[in-house]
Amino acid sequence: MVLALADAGYSPVVFDNLSRGFADAVSGAPLFVGDLRSADDLDTCFREYTIDLVMHFAALAYVGESVYEPELYYQNNVVGALNLLAAMRRNSVDKFVFSSTCATYGEPTRTPISETHVQQPINPYGRTKLMIEQALHDYATAYGLQSISLRYFNAAGCDPKLRAGERHEPETHLIPLVLAEALRLKCGGDPVETKLEMFGSDLPTPDGTCVRDYIHVEDLCRAHLLAAERLMDGSIVREAEVYNLANGVGFSVIEVVDSCRRVTGQPIEYKAMPRREGDPAILVGDARLAFETLGWMPRFSELDQIIQTAWDWMCGRSDLAGRI
Repeated sequence: MVLALADAGYSPVVFDNLSRGFADAVSGAPLFVGDLRSADDLDTCFREYTIDLVMHFAALAYVGESVYEPELYYQNNVVGALNLLAAMRRNSVDKFVFSSTCATYGEPTRTPISETHVQQPINPYGRTKLMIEQALHDYATAYGLQSISLRYFNAAGCDPKLRAGERHEPETHLIPLVLAEALRLKCGGDPVETKLEMFGSDLPTPDGTCVRDYIHVEDLCRAHLLAAERLMDGSIVREAEVYNLANGVGFSVIEVVDSCRRVTGQPIEYKAMPRREGDPAILVGDARLAFETLGWMPRFSELDQIIQTAWDWMCGRSDLAGRI
């Protein structure tokens, strides 16, 4: 997103405690190292820089971790976000783009899922995001805060210009995990020695594995730019708007592995494991509202195309190849 903002002529400032991120990923933008749970850190940053709009990405986002460490998620995702909103009010900033999630829907009663679908999250991660969405509606009514919440489906892929890519420690996301196994094989590894694990083979889906809607990170970034422009040019109709960001097509875990095999040319194998608590069987989104109101349309609609950008970036990482 920092790269996309700079490409569009904006001057982003990054606020991060670097607990899950990397200073070298900031790509030359000013970096303020601080914590959302510290009001002093936030006020110092707002005083140091002139801020017109805030984009909030600083949530913890591991579903499994949220189940066994819920306090961590409520402290960071709820308390931290409320601290940020309070600091914005103190410093007279009233425009906010919120990185939300399809996890607020829980187990869908119909697919594809539209924004009007009931929100009944089944894990603490989804509940923390829903709490902030609800707070944004209340802050709009009480304080005039203007916000746009963007409910991502599964973010995937890397910068097509190879400037940035998926980089998590620990890594829990399906596509980079499968591609890491492909890179191990490319470097001479034996397929039977795979440590790649796939969770859930008995779900109520066509092949028994989870089905997800994958949306390329560059498409997500364009949606954030369009949301920011909508807020800054005064086009917002409701002071707290919400949009799904999705391709509208679901792929199972097995279909993702098959796509990775095609893209990489590697004989990827995996170990079947029990399903994880808190994982819905199917999450596929309806993003027509974003098409019609934001003028947004995904440019990366093919799964192989999305995975190719991630593979290209991963193959260029000598540090990763060295560890594998």
